[in-house]
Amino acid sequence: MPQLVMTPRGVEAGLRNSTTRIVLIAVDGPDVVGYGNVYLPDPEQEKPRVRITVHVPPELRRQGIGSALAEAISAEAARVGAASLLIVVSDDDASKEFATKRGFVIGRRMSRSSADLSAVPEPLPAPDGLRVVDYDQVAPQQLWLASMAVADGDPSGLSDSPPYDDWLATAWGHPDLRRDLSAAVVDGDTVLSFVTTTADPDRRVIWSNLTGTIPAARGRGLAKVVKSTALARARDAGFLTAHTGNDAGNAPMLAVNEWLGYRVTGASWTGEKTL
Repeated sequence: MPQLVMTPRGVEAGLRNSTTRIVLIAVDGPDVVGYGNVYLPDPEQEKPRVRITVHVPPELRRQGIGSALAEAISAEAARVGAASLLIVVSDDDASKEFATKRGFVIGRRMSRSSADLSAVPEPLPAPDGLRVVDYDQVAPQQLWLASMAVADGDPSGLSDSPPYDDWLATAWGHPDLRRDLSAAVVDGDTVLSFVTTTADPDRRVIWSNLTGTIPAARGRGLAKVVKSTALARARDAGFLTAHTGNDAGNAPMLAVNEWLGYRVTGASWTGEKTL
């Protein structure tokens, strides 16, 4: 998944700091040949749908590694109370077949897009009375509140709502987060719209990790304001390419991305299975 920003220090920090997932790895001697995640549900949630992942490098597939991981990961998800499972499946026949053979029903299409930062439009100004700030000028709790307000609106079901302390450790404290390249529109101290940017300076790429506008502030073009600001700042900082992913049914965000110059480069699919 070369479009993702996933540096070694970012992977290490995620493994060390997260308290809301179970990670299993497949090993062959000293080598890691696959891994999987169970994203733990809210303990208060009844009959939760639990997201899982299974990843095996292409050159190591068809040796039973993925099957063993899928079985172990599914068992862990059932153990923590999952009533159903949610996965993301690559857009190729082999991956889809792997999922459907294990009882998953392919559902929503997810698009991957990239933008040449040299061609992005100049930032739009905030509406009167509002300010555009970077994340160093935002109280973390205000940003967390805004993130929680938009998570349920993700039609893919992939956005999570972690407790504040876990969010601080895994999102706000993530070593790949670029607060100077992340932007928010605020009304006083309240975050109305935001985009979180992670970056890999060595590859000169950024990833828009989450863009959202709280329900009460939608319809005012604020997503264009924050994202045009973030992309222009990344361009001026020497980055070359911006990547992002979206549910293919999220028409408002896709329209913003098209205006910014993003072009679809690939796809994946969600899949669900009832236990």
